[in-house]
Amino acid sequence: MSDRRPAGQFLDAAIGLLQRLRDEEADSIAAAGTLLADTVASGGRLFAFGAGHSSLAAQDVVYRAGGLALMNLLAVPGVVGVDVMPAPLGSALERVDGLAGAVLDSSPLREGDALVIISLSGRNALPVEMAVNARALGVRVIGVTSVAYASQTESRHVSGTFLKDHCDLVLDSKIAVGDAELTLDNVSAPFAPASTVVTAALLQAVMATTAATLADRGIEPPLLRSGNVDGGHEWNRRVMEKYRDRIFYRF
Repeated sequence: MSDRRPAGQFLDAAIGLLQRLRDEEADSIAAAGTLLADTVASGGRLFAFGAGHSSLAAQDVVYRAGGLALMNLLAVPGVVGVDVMPAPLGSALERVDGLAGAVLDSSPLREGDALVIISLSGRNALPVEMAVNARALGVRVIGVTSVAYASQTESRHVSGTFLKDHCDLVLDSKIAVGDAELTLDNVSAPFAPASTVVTAALLQAVMATTAATLADRGIEPPLLRSGNVDGGHEWNRRVMEKYRDRIFYRF
């Protein structure tokens, strides 16, 4: 029986979205995991980028217990999270033309690497230009976005295109435009966003696929362990030393 209280309604909505990802995005998840495994096997490095609340899903796969040690955060000052003050400045920076190029020019990304770009709407200049410029460098790009925005909103990039138009692979989060799952007659705005929990789960499904794909090829996946279990720190030090030329958050 469905729980009609707001908390139960939200959890039901999130579960429904996760089930859609499992059923509708299985092939894309498998392809993304294979792309990342190919990158690791060929000596490439892995990066993740997201702006605003999309950065939360990017951060969740970096330096993560049970996660891939080679996943690095591509940070853009002022747009990673909501720590910038005033907070609306972060949203404004996402619309600045040319910022992505400046970031990539000063980043360690190079040909043969892979970059996961997370943007719920995919309509702002920053994620669009990040994908375009990264691919021009020879970087493989996985876009994580809500494809619905491309048919229900207008692009804010001069090209009129969205993130999804400039990726090697696209993962559709299925989030509805506006990112709010609940409405009430006595509340004037929709509420209860689900994009963070859904996108984080989507990316962890890709990470799991990557690890299993490497193992199937006879390659030990470079995984981190929790520092709160005995031997965890020692394990992580060995992994980070082995892959020190492909990990950028340890320096």
